[in-house]
Amino acid sequence: MTATPSEILATTLFALAVLHTFSVKKFAHWAHRFPKGSIQENLLHFLAETEVVFGLWAAALFAGIAVLKGSMHEAVHYIESLNFTEPKFVLVVMVVAATRPVVKLAEALISLIAKALPMRESMAFYVAALSFGSLLGSFITEPAAMTLLAILLKRRYFDRGISTRLAYATLGLLFVNVSIGGTLTHFAAPPVLMVAAKWEWDIAFMFTTFGWKAAASCLTSTALVAWVFRKEILAIEVPQQTPQPVPAWLTALHVLFLASIVFFAHHPDVFFGVFMIFLGLVTATREYQDQLKLKEGLLVGFFLAGLVTLGSLQSWWLKPLIAGMDGATLFFGATGLTALTDNAALTYLGSLVEGITPELKYALVAGAVTGGGLTVIANAPNPAGVGILQTSDAFKGEGISPLGLFLGALAPTTIAVVFFWLVS
Repeated sequence: MTATPSEILATTLFALAVLHTFSVKKFAHWAHRFPKGSIQENLLHFLAETEVVFGLWAAALFAGIAVLKGSMHEAVHYIESLNFTEPKFVLVVMVVAATRPVVKLAEALISLIAKALPMRESMAFYVAALSFGSLLGSFITEPAAMTLLAILLKRRYFDRGISTRLAYATLGLLFVNVSIGGTLTHFAAPPVLMVAAKWEWDIAFMFTTFGWKAAASCLTSTALVAWVFRKEILAIEVPQQTPQPVPAWLTALHVLFLASIVFFAHHPDVFFGVFMIFLGLVTATREYQDQLKLKEGLLVGFFLAGLVTLGSLQSWWLKPLIAGMDGATLFFGATGLTALTDNAALTYLGSLVEGITPELKYALVAGAVTGGGLTVIANAPNPAGVGILQTSDAFKGEGISPLGLFLGALAPTTIAVVFFWLVS
């Protein structure tokens, strides 16, 4: 397939964006060389924000298309031809899921499971959150599960003086488990959502083909990490809870709004209307609310919008690559490619390949979700987790290292490979 000048430009800028993502800590270090509050320091700190990377390079693509086509109208037409439903949805669901009533409910449910485990609370909550909590993504969507778990883990572990090794091991485990934990259903994981309707995958198919493997993988990976770091986890003091009563009727309303947004996930004009009414509810009940995470949600939405803008012009090399692979090659190829591009984009391109066999369909999606924790850009909910956790005490104000995340995700990814490819 011959690439157009716009596609070549998009691929070049996409590669630069990936390199920028892996270099954010360098920008943070360079920022410290300049006087605090100076333009240079602020600019470098801005470039060190993971969430702005793809948006910035997408802006460069917009300008580049305008130059190549000799018309600003052509660049605008390209942007308007794209589907930004997913970034909008992640923005909205992240803000709603991060409200006090929803977080309190999720914490209560995970604590209930933790109490049934024969171990101390610090260990029991860790295991319950990262195994059973990750599987919640199959019902409330992966972005919502990521947001809830990141908030709970930040307060209970990442801000409690844990080591950098445990921080990255937990981060990698969280990202991998959320990526595979959304495969019990056909509507919660972005890479599954892209192909479910076309390939006629329903809940029964997902649970019997993917779901039980995902659950087993989440439990095994969590048990392994918890055992390796058992001394440190057991030594963590359980944070004292400040009473923050939330009326049951308000929690029920929040759950209703969250369910409505998930139900209308494919209709941004509708779920944004629901969101606006929800903001009115939050304003009216501010005594039971924490500050909304609008900034974090907007940054994550900006990141994903940039990924859509740059990723939509990569089919010229990705589609032939996917079409030319056999089952095993496609599974491991998809696992690796997911680290370099959003796994939903990868499965979408695979769905465009005509005559793809059931074996190849499984290999593509299984590989895409397996590799979803290796990098920030591998899975759409990952930026939400980064946005919440990168400011925690565990990372000492230096942000999250892409290499640290990759290494932390290796063991859970390997276990996912075993369950999704070697276990029949």
